[in-house]
Amino acid sequence: MRISIVAFGSHGDVLPFVALAHTLVRRGHRVGLAVPPSFEGIGRRAGLDVHALGKPEDYEAVNADARLWNAKAGARILFGLAVRLARPAYDRTAAEAGAARTSGEPFVTVASTLSFGPRIAQERLGVRVVTTHLSPFLMRSRFAPPILPGLDLPAWLPARAVHAIQRNVDRFVVDPARLPPLNAVRAEFGLRPIARLTDWLPSPDGLLLMVPPWFAPPQVDWPAQTVQANFPRADRFGDEPELSGGLRAFLDGGPPPIAVTCGSSMRHGLPFFTAMAEACVRIGRRALLVSARPEQVPPILPPGVLHVPYAPFGQLLPLCAGLVHHGGIGTTAEALAAGIPQFVVPNAFDQFDNAARLVRLGVGRRLDRAYVTAERAAATLDALLNDPAIAAACALARARMEAEDGIAAACDAIEAAALRP
Repeated sequence: MRISIVAFGSHGDVLPFVALAHTLVRRGHRVGLAVPPSFEGIGRRAGLDVHALGKPEDYEAVNADARLWNAKAGARILFGLAVRLARPAYDRTAAEAGAARTSGEPFVTVASTLSFGPRIAQERLGVRVVTTHLSPFLMRSRFAPPILPGLDLPAWLPARAVHAIQRNVDRFVVDPARLPPLNAVRAEFGLRPIARLTDWLPSPDGLLLMVPPWFAPPQVDWPAQTVQANFPRADRFGDEPELSGGLRAFLDGGPPPIAVTCGSSMRHGLPFFTAMAEACVRIGRRALLVSARPEQVPPILPPGVLHVPYAPFGQLLPLCAGLVHHGGIGTTAEALAAGIPQFVVPNAFDQFDNAARLVRLGVGRRLDRAYVTAERAAATLDALLNDPAIAAACALARARMEAEDGIAAACDAIEAAALRP
């Protein structure tokens, strides 16, 4: 079987697809992986056939834009990048499909949420595509609508009303602004325009939702082709698969610290890290600040606070007392697996919905970025870390995470989609 995988985004967005590709290769399939240029080295270390999706400057301009982390503007910026990558993603899919036809192998493309190129190739060339959502915030439902960034609706509104409002926002605000550039690309391929983005995104061949039912309960009005699997834990494929010696010495040198991160792509987190470092000191806790960019971290850190550029969360978080983070789905999953409380300060994209689900599960609390101060953060952390009900919910989440291998289940679904008549 020949499988093409196309994905772009941050570490949390791309590493799961590296893990999928690695497992599928070990199952005996031929796999081509198209990812951002910054992930080529990671893919090659995993022994994969890797192709750069776009140019480094495509991503640099987006990551450097402070508006990326605005709840409303961020989605528009990311969508613009997705449209620019549609053509190279289409070309990659078409090349893999041609090779499969030559060899007579079954073929399927696995595409991340905003990988438009494979969906265009599906319509134009007839290739089979499995859309893969890593988080449930695009799973619209009349009965359990997700929380969308920048759309703060009162909690008392009925679910059907929330869904109706979201659909109208899509119809009258989002789609008119975003669809014209995508439809222009489609026109280049002789395809008709689409009217609703969220209705078009899921491939009719298969929709793989990589969050388990206990995190996102399935709804009767989800697409019929949806298959759920547990979170795709892929931390072992990151920049450093092991804890560094200096980090291990810090962890061994005192009580479990509070880990603090705001994601691999964030470049404007200095106020966040400053407030959280002070909050940890106020409640007498050690802190570990994880950020690849030293300019995001206070130049002088108090005793008991350490900064590291990177750490494999799969190994780090079980040694921590709690985690403060942005609500990215990969970070969320690793903290659930570690069984530790989560304090979420969401910025954009799916982070608000992920935070709400953690609160609903009883494993964490949320504080909006506009209200983050050292005093408020300290009070939230202190309550979070000393709540027996939260500790019990975290232990239950850890047991659930141990019960299923999300990567294996996802590969089963991909293989089934490729072989389906």
